Amino acid sequence: MTFLNKPFGKFIFALFTGLLLTLGWTPSLFVPLLFLGFVPLFFIIDSIHDDRFKRKGLRHFGYVYLTLLLWNVGTTWWVFYSSDWGSIAAFGFNTLFMTIIFQFAFLTRKKLGEKMGFLSLVFYWIAFEYLHLYWELSWPWLTLGFSLASFPSLIQWYEFTGVLGGSVWIMTINILCFLMIKNLLKNENVWKQKAKVITAIIIIPILISVMRYASYNETSKPKNVVVVQPNIDPYNEKFSGNDAEQLDKMLKLAAQKVDSNTDYVVFPETALAEAIWEEYLDESPSIKAIRSFIKPYPKLNFVCGMSSQRRFKEGETISETARQDRSNPKDFFDDYNASIQLDNSDKIQIYHKSKLVPGVEKMPYPKLFGFLGKYAIDLGGTTGSYGTQKDRTVFHSIDGKCKIGTPICYESIYGDFLTGYLKNGANFLFTITNDGWWSDSPGYRQHCNYGRLAAIEFRRSIARSANTGTSCFINQRGDIMQPTAWWKPAVISQSINANDTLTFYAKHGDYLGILAAIATLFSLLALLVSGVLKRQSR
Repeated sequence: MTFLNKPFGKFIFALFTGLLLTLGWTPSLFVPLLFLGFVPLFFIIDSIHDDRFKRKGLRHFGYVYLTLLLWNVGTTWWVFYSSDWGSIAAFGFNTLFMTIIFQFAFLTRKKLGEKMGFLSLVFYWIAFEYLHLYWELSWPWLTLGFSLASFPSLIQWYEFTGVLGGSVWIMTINILCFLMIKNLLKNENVWKQKAKVITAIIIIPILISVMRYASYNETSKPKNVVVVQPNIDPYNEKFSGNDAEQLDKMLKLAAQKVDSNTDYVVFPETALAEAIWEEYLDESPSIKAIRSFIKPYPKLNFVCGMSSQRRFKEGETISETARQDRSNPKDFFDDYNASIQLDNSDKIQIYHKSKLVPGVEKMPYPKLFGFLGKYAIDLGGTTGSYGTQKDRTVFHSIDGKCKIGTPICYESIYGDFLTGYLKNGANFLFTITNDGWWSDSPGYRQHCNYGRLAAIEFRRSIARSANTGTSCFINQRGDIMQPTAWWKPAVISQSINANDTLTFYAKHGDYLGILAAIATLFSLLALLVSGVLKRQSR
């Protein structure tokens, strides 16, 4: 393609790729653009590979980095509402990690040929998305499979593959489309065969999904749920206002829908923002107010987010996240972003958020990045590390018939992480979140859409309570019901169905990521052996 040899030709193609990937990201009607989004970038890489410039890798790195930076900024620019320097660091690092993946694929193509280069790109990318879920710099917001969340009827097969299956699908189609167009431009008839393969790879999963979507029936095990969206400004009111007045506002909203048939009431993340000591929960004015509210309703279960603290007992192992009590240096405590369930028994069930937002709720690799503390994204509360827990605690209903998993905000996008709730018996997922940090931007819409994927992956009904943004219900096919408006107090109620069955994905998690990681190790080993053999032959 001679255009790529002209000044700014590669630059324009890089811009075009960034534009396609951005326009195709959910919530967008242009999602099909993602199946061609990487094609212009592949032409840049192909052009660089074929020229005689000695330092190809450096040129390749620059164009890939520019492309992926445009995509990162174009889809998650709303993080700027929280922090300018923090978001710049997030964009820069995430783009760097993605670019390194392309560098490895470029090197593999150079050493092992074009076919192996493109094949390796698929499993390098999937291995990266998988590993990006687990390390301390985790930011999986741009996992390719998330992009299809706006069209649940087309991705019902996520119950078998999880979102990584969608990533494989998108990247594979991009590679095949590039090869087909390349053959077409060279007048090679083989492009027709590739067109048929591409058509089959696109159409067959869609047809299977549409049939599954049309035929899927939820087992009728209804529970009546009330969801509250209080709409409290997180910057100017939430963590500095009157706690009693805020709770009273939420209880009055709930009272509009609660009756003797209501099984659950759900309040959002940090609905109780007063930093309650867990040793003295029953002494908290907020807990007393909630108990007074639910007393007339014998079967009511009340799920709520809260900020809490727990002091370590004498002789108990002190956690890495523990803070020292300034008034008593011998005492240590943890801060938590937590959820609780109350009912008309004496029991209070607690879960501590464990998938923490890097730079906000947790300082990743503090010895290395501690100097960035002053640039941490301000999402309320502390900017140190919260305490966590190992297990995904589920809440048991007062009648013992239901178990609820309560992913808190950022946790809700980690599919393999959520399987812990399912394996502990969760019949429902209640997502509690505060999406008011990013103003009226794509951020809260993307977060809500991603919730559809968990509904499909696990075939669980979801109740979503957001401080503001979008509160809603999501059925087991991924359909959003009764979405609330941005920046408006609201209360909604609906009967949703429980489910006890574990899907294939719930049982096996991100096995595609594990397979990709294994394939990556073998490919890197092949590169190493190839390099050694070439040195010996010289």
